[in-house]
Amino acid sequence: MKSTKGATMRTTRHFSDTPDEKQLRALLADLKHFRTEAKKASKDSLKAWRPHIHWRGFLPSACNMGAYIGLRRHDLRGIQSMLAALGLSSLGRTEGHVLANLDAVIYALEALSGKPVDPQKILATAQTFNAAGQHLGMQTERLFGPAPQHRAVRIMVTFPSEAASDYVFVRELIRRGMDCARINCAHDTPEAWKKMVDFVRQAERETDRTCKILMDLAGPKLRTGPVAMEPGIVRLKPRRNSRGNVKERGRVILDGSGLHGRPALKDTLGHRAPARLSVPADWLQQLASGDRIEFEDLRGKHGALIVEKQLSELEFMASSDDSAYLEEGLTLTHYPQPAARSRAKRSSGSATQIGPILSTPAAILLHEGDLLQLTREALAGEAAKVDEGDNSIIPAHIACIPPAVLDHLKPGQRVLIDDGHISAEVDTLNKQGALLKVTRAKSQGSKLGAEKGLNFPDTKLNLPALTNKDRNDLDFIVQHADIVGYSFVQSGEDMELLLKALGERRAKKVGIVAKIETRQALNNLPEIIVRGAGGHPFGVMIARGDLAVEIGYEQLAETQEEIMWLCESAHVPVIWATQVLEGLVKQNMPSRAEVTDAAMAERAECIMLNKGPFILDAIDVLDRVVARMQSHQHKKSPRMRTLNW
Repeated sequence: MKSTKGATMRTTRHFSDTPDEKQLRALLADLKHFRTEAKKASKDSLKAWRPHIHWRGFLPSACNMGAYIGLRRHDLRGIQSMLAALGLSSLGRTEGHVLANLDAVIYALEALSGKPVDPQKILATAQTFNAAGQHLGMQTERLFGPAPQHRAVRIMVTFPSEAASDYVFVRELIRRGMDCARINCAHDTPEAWKKMVDFVRQAERETDRTCKILMDLAGPKLRTGPVAMEPGIVRLKPRRNSRGNVKERGRVILDGSGLHGRPALKDTLGHRAPARLSVPADWLQQLASGDRIEFEDLRGKHGALIVEKQLSELEFMASSDDSAYLEEGLTLTHYPQPAARSRAKRSSGSATQIGPILSTPAAILLHEGDLLQLTREALAGEAAKVDEGDNSIIPAHIACIPPAVLDHLKPGQRVLIDDGHISAEVDTLNKQGALLKVTRAKSQGSKLGAEKGLNFPDTKLNLPALTNKDRNDLDFIVQHADIVGYSFVQSGEDMELLLKALGERRAKKVGIVAKIETRQALNNLPEIIVRGAGGHPFGVMIARGDLAVEIGYEQLAETQEEIMWLCESAHVPVIWATQVLEGLVKQNMPSRAEVTDAAMAERAECIMLNKGPFILDAIDVLDRVVARMQSHQHKKSPRMRTLNW
């Protein structure tokens, strides 16, 4: 997309603010030259692309994209203000109909110059304008199905794991306005995916709404390896008001089922679950509401639980006014309610020990200037520690998956971890892998965890875009999904791998969404589009998270615009993804910047929301925002709806 190889560059002239006939003739000559160059670029591009276009319906779109690439090889800023001053199109919205837009301006300039213009030619350009808009609409409907009556933009939602067990949640997503469900094959199992698919199909019938299913291939995800586990701890943490008084007791479920205990948690739907402690079933049977259970926590601090109520045959709810840290093996002593009031009878309390508690990942905290060893071996990651032999510091370490990435690294190259929350560069290469030096982290330190994304923006990685897991997952996808999301696609050759795999599975009608998440994919976007849209329903996802890490956050705004322009020229729908209304989805509190971002996303054909506890509220807000914005803008064109002043 960025290349100007083979282009004839032309510097546009400078025109004065008071044009004369000579400047009009020069302006007309420039535009005719640009049209000639655009048409030649279209012809040359189509000659190279034609073997990859197997659906004739995409030919006009490919021709237009070739013309757009040819036109944008020139810097047009010198003539745009002149055209606007003459009351003509400044070519700023030419994406969908390049040659027709140039023709319309040329005919108008010829008329201003006194040359007779055939009205039929002008009418023909108007028809081409309308047809171009219909092309994009048809391609969008071909991929996503019909749009809702009140908005043209589709809403996609990433499913959490709970969507496999909560039908009511899935139905509510569709009822509120979800037009496409995204299932990430990097998570869960085929059994869980099948339940999600069945829930969507059932909800479609019950709500009388269409909802497509997109399943994302995991791809060769670059990530950190596992982290060492630490003994599990259950923390009781009552909530207090500003004066220190308890307003909500710390609660824990005493569980006699034999399952391991665990800390309190909150799932991705926002459902909260209290902590659990494993205790013997026979000891549990002695409990009754109001009983007291005393303990000494791992800090040596004395504490007590009050039994609130029985939840089931093997579960009791208990609570405490005090903070406590509990681990496996600590003693719990039960005092029935009457005995708890008499110190003389305390010695008769029945004691037991806390059973196993699920382990938790160790904390690896990194600060700017720290060293981090990326290892080839799948060693469990650990924090830095002191060598007892010579009192030196042994750097923190974590595995790199896949380890083959380390073969491509060179000193000085950047390594970005966890969507860029930790930045580092290669210090040295060694037998273990690569020693990194942290160049940016939070002032209080950034936590490094397992399965966090790794980006190598300065390194050319030759990794297969389609893994063995992806091929296995495709067998499921072609049977149950409408669209396959192609992760880590970086070239036309990568696209051919997927096309061949789909052909082998006789899945020619399955839609494809190419996720643009690397600099290499950005540079090869025209080839990716041609090969994908040349045979299948096709769209492009702007994966703004990974892409921002790859190209730098300061370039993301202009880059996402350029991707949308190129896709519009090919009449290919775009999905605007990553952190849309993230504050609302995760914390029930959107920022003003997020709402503005969502409004600007209306220029795409589909907007993706990520999973979170407040996703239903986010769909409502996004639905209203884009429905209102479509009366004010369409792509780059403002719409002049009546205002209230």
